Amino acid sequence: MRIFVTGATGFIGSALVPELIRHGHQVLGLTRSDAGAQSLLAAGAQPHHGDLEDLDSLRRGAASADAVIHLAFIHDFSKFLANCEIDSRAIEALGSTLAGSSRPLVITSGTGMGSAAPGQLATEDHFDPDHANPRKSSELAGAALTDRGINVSVVRLPQVHDPFRQGLISYAVAAARDKGRSAYVGDGQNRWPAVHVRDAARLYRLVVEKQQPGARYHAVAEEGVPVRDIAEVLGKGLKLPTASLSQEEAAAHFGWLAPFAAWDMPASSTLTQQRLNWHPTGPTLISDLEQMRF
Repeated sequence: MRIFVTGATGFIGSALVPELIRHGHQVLGLTRSDAGAQSLLAAGAQPHHGDLEDLDSLRRGAASADAVIHLAFIHDFSKFLANCEIDSRAIEALGSTLAGSSRPLVITSGTGMGSAAPGQLATEDHFDPDHANPRKSSELAGAALTDRGINVSVVRLPQVHDPFRQGLISYAVAAARDKGRSAYVGDGQNRWPAVHVRDAARLYRLVVEKQQPGARYHAVAEEGVPVRDIAEVLGKGLKLPTASLSQEEAAAHFGWLAPFAAWDMPASSTLTQQRLNWHPTGPTLISDLEQMRF
């Protein structure tokens, strides 16, 4: 297939593009810069200039492809609500372009969307349209397209990692450096699910090849890593003390990250592994954090 990939030069995209090419697909990758275009060409992909707010560029990319994988997201979490709304509009533009065909659109969400209650194991078949997390707008946009007969499926992401980047944990590292201590909230037994970036990339490929309308998948290798364990390995690597914080202290330490730092967010991938024969094999989150060059 010729697959249009948004976020093709990003963290996951940089692993996904070669994964797709190795399995015989052609890749058209969205990029905002000449440097990004050069990296795509070097990987064997064709660059397509544009960004998430240039809806015409998204429509042109989707129109020229057999399938779309939508990875791109604006990772400025101080403007999270606005960026979720931008993502919703991008999904609508991509999906509408595929209307009248069976060409698949794979969109991205978070595993938290699959949890029925705080601390409850998130599952693929659950979605609460009234969820408090603004990221629900991505799945709502996808569901609206599915209702119109458009072939949309969802990949929900946990903390995606390698020894260089780890999702929200990268921001926790910055907070620890700034405040002089690696922190967690309360007893730190709240959990974050995780997956290695190569396993996430392989899952996206399997999903776009499966072409199952309306399906939801969890890119989860570890159902829940205690945040205290994460903070302790960060403290060791940064040579900083580790501290437990109250909710009030967490706001000053973490800033916008504070609510995430306190959430218990375990997630399952049992159904995903059964349905796609996807079995993650990459390093664990803690082992990657131990390999970081702080």
